[in-house]
Amino acid sequence: MGKLLIVGTVAFDAIETPFGKTDKILGGAATYIGLSASHFGVESGIISVVGGDFPKEYLEMLNKKNIDTSGVEIIKDGKTFFWSGKYHNDLNFRDTLITELNVLADFNPVVPENFKDCDFLMLGNLHPAVQMSVIKQIPKRPKLVVLDTMNFWMDNTLDELMDVIKKTDVIAINDEEARQLSGEYSLVKAAQVIQKMGPKYVIIKKGEHGALLFNKGKVFFAPALPLEEVFDPTGAGDTFAGGFIGYLASTHDISFENMKRAVIYGSNLASFSVEKFGTERMESLSHQEIQDRLQQFKELTQFEIKLK
Repeated sequence: MGKLLIVGTVAFDAIETPFGKTDKILGGAATYIGLSASHFGVESGIISVVGGDFPKEYLEMLNKKNIDTSGVEIIKDGKTFFWSGKYHNDLNFRDTLITELNVLADFNPVVPENFKDCDFLMLGNLHPAVQMSVIKQIPKRPKLVVLDTMNFWMDNTLDELMDVIKKTDVIAINDEEARQLSGEYSLVKAAQVIQKMGPKYVIIKKGEHGALLFNKGKVFFAPALPLEEVFDPTGAGDTFAGGFIGYLASTHDISFENMKRAVIYGSNLASFSVEKFGTERMESLSHQEIQDRLQQFKELTQFEIKLK
C-alpha cells in the first residue's frame, strides 16, 4: 500500500444552493481529497495552512481517519482561507460571492520528513508556485503525480502552471478547462494536445455527465450515478480526485486498466459527497454504503450484447 501526500487548501466555506444555505463550514480541496482517500485505508498526509481561527476538532477528526496533519501549518494570528458561493438551479453553475485568501496568500509549504518518500502525490487545486515548491522538496520522484487545477490559474499564472503540468503523470480538469488549456473544442483532440504537454493520462470531468479517461489513444468513460437529490456539489471534484488516487495508492497499480477502476471509485465517492452540505456525508460514510453503491454503478454500466 502506497504512502499518499496531498497538497491543497484546508478552508472555510459558506454555501448557498436552491436547497438551503450554510454558515462557515469545513471545506477545502485537501480536506475533501483526504477524506475521500481515507476510505481505502492508505497512509496519507496533508500539506496546507490555516489560521488561529481554525477549530482543533477539525484537525482531530482528520487524524482519527488516519490523515496526518503535521504538514498543516497553523498561523495563530492569521485567518483561514474563506470561500463563499451561491449555486443556481442548474447546479453546474455558481457565483463566487467572497474569496478571502488570508493565510494562503503567503503560504510556503513544507513537506514533513516522513512524507518526503511518498509514493503518490496529489496536487490539489492551488497556486502552481505552491505545487511546484512541493515537487522540488521531494528527493525521489513519486510513483504517480496527479494534478488538479482550474481556469483561474490558466488565466493568471499560465507559465507557472505549464511548468507543473510537465512534471505530472495525470491531470484532472473539467471539460471547459480542457478546452481552454488545449484550444480544442473536441474533448478527444483536447486530451491529445494536453498529453503532449507532459501528462500520460488526462481525466476530463463532466460533472453530472460523468468523466473521461484518456491515455495514448485509449478512452474510458465512467458515468455519474443518477441521484434523486443533490444538495451541494462544492467538493465533488476533489472527492473524485481523492477516490481516484486513494484507490491507486491502496492497490499500488497504475496500469490503464486499474485507472479505469479508480475512475469508477472516484465517481462513486463523489456521488455521496453531493448528498449533504460540506464534508458531512464523507465523514459519516460507511464501507458498506460504498460497496452497495459500487454495485449500482456496475448494474448501470454492465450489459451483454451479441456482436454479429
